[in-house]
Amino acid sequence: MKEKKVFIIGSGIGGLATAIRLTKLGFSVHVFESNDFVGGKINSKTFKNYRFDMGPSIFTEPYLMDELLELSEQKTITFDYSLLSESCRYFFADSHSFTLPVGKKEVSIKIAKELGEDKEKVFSYLDRMEKNYTAVAPVFIHVSLHKIKQLLNKQILSALKRLFKYGLSSSMNKVNASYFKNPKTVQLFNRFATYNGSNPYETPGMLNIISHLELNKGPALPKGGMFMITKTLYDIAVQLGVTFSFNEKVERILYSNNRATGLNTIKGDYLSDIVVSNMDVHFTYEKLLKDFPFHPKKILAQEKSSSAIVFYWGIKSEFPDLGLHNIFFSENYKKEFKSIFETKEMDSDPTIYVNITSKIEKKDAPANSENWFVMVNAPINVGQNWNEIVSILRKNILEKLSKVLKTDIESLIEVEEVMDPLKVETLYSGKQGSIYGNASNSRTAAFYRHPNFSKKLKGLYFTGVTVHPGGGIPLALNSAKIVERCVKDDFEL
Repeated sequence: MKEKKVFIIGSGIGGLATAIRLTKLGFSVHVFESNDFVGGKINSKTFKNYRFDMGPSIFTEPYLMDELLELSEQKTITFDYSLLSESCRYFFADSHSFTLPVGKKEVSIKIAKELGEDKEKVFSYLDRMEKNYTAVAPVFIHVSLHKIKQLLNKQILSALKRLFKYGLSSSMNKVNASYFKNPKTVQLFNRFATYNGSNPYETPGMLNIISHLELNKGPALPKGGMFMITKTLYDIAVQLGVTFSFNEKVERILYSNNRATGLNTIKGDYLSDIVVSNMDVHFTYEKLLKDFPFHPKKILAQEKSSSAIVFYWGIKSEFPDLGLHNIFFSENYKKEFKSIFETKEMDSDPTIYVNITSKIEKKDAPANSENWFVMVNAPINVGQNWNEIVSILRKNILEKLSKVLKTDIESLIEVEEVMDPLKVETLYSGKQGSIYGNASNSRTAAFYRHPNFSKKLKGLYFTGVTVHPGGGIPLALNSAKIVERCVKDDFEL
């Protein structure tokens, strides 16, 4: 029988994981990437001996990578990572700071000590998040929400019961405020809404399950940095025989008789049996299927997730008070999110996240120096003057960090690069600079993420953070698993 061809648009981790899974199903896979590098947002750059992971910096559910390695059967490729005993260091506006460990018991004791919460109540909260995740994940994360066959399992009733009891009636903030008496505890747990670019005052309470992954199970760090996720997947794909075409922008998805038939790129037409888009779903329709008459208008019209502004700073000093992950909270969290999602402005006192991989990966910075990835959540691009915004923001961040750390940070900056929403849009094809596609700022948001397959074009599938099940590394890898299952069902494999 003739080998069936699969074309994948984009080499983000969703596209790479999909390439591996479909190759193992027996397909001939070809990945088209418009950039000259692999990995999408998870890429790495070095500036004057300072190495930076340019995008995502938090890694949970490493078993998903172990699973792909096992599936690939490539014994010569390894993926090493360390499980962290520390989740994050928190700095509050009133100068209170502490380090949060990992584990229900450890976190409960620490929050009780530092923030005056009832230890048993914190433990109960974390335990409930674990139970919610365990019930909901097999139904709303691991399978398609849009295929009846995949939803028909014995766990569906338990998941729906928990979803409606704990997840849809209240916002994340309301759930957390009902549990905890200290506003700082509420702020700490509210921050997990940002893990998929959403607003804790609007997003459903069920998204509190994100805290289970970081606080109960704990984050990990790949040996060599986050880019090793990309490199490992790419190396596996190459060894399996996946073809890659870099600097080859896809301009159209070809179709005939309601079936995807291939791609048109800057170099010509290619025919295939399957097309998988790892591109932002909005741009997939707006640019690659602009003449196709059936666009999912309701899905594409949903509110977009937040964007980000990142400063990559090479700091010629070391700060023992900082760890791998550090959060400097704003004084008025609600005002900050109102700026991001309503007025589309940059708040004057944003929450600052500082990631320093050289704390663990010493080679990421010169001796006695550190590589600072300094990020704030930002509104999407609606025509703002980003040069002016970045300039003002830089001043505010430096002022805040210098005050907290009692050091003139600006005088220590040896290397500097910047990422803003405009660059996110142009470099990574994120609609208006949004990082995760649609936000989850409504009770029904999960049901309005685009499915992993087209309902109008047979043979067209979707993977990555802008489609089901959502944003973040684990969900992108899960989207590849869902595409694999959809293809197996559709092709009766």
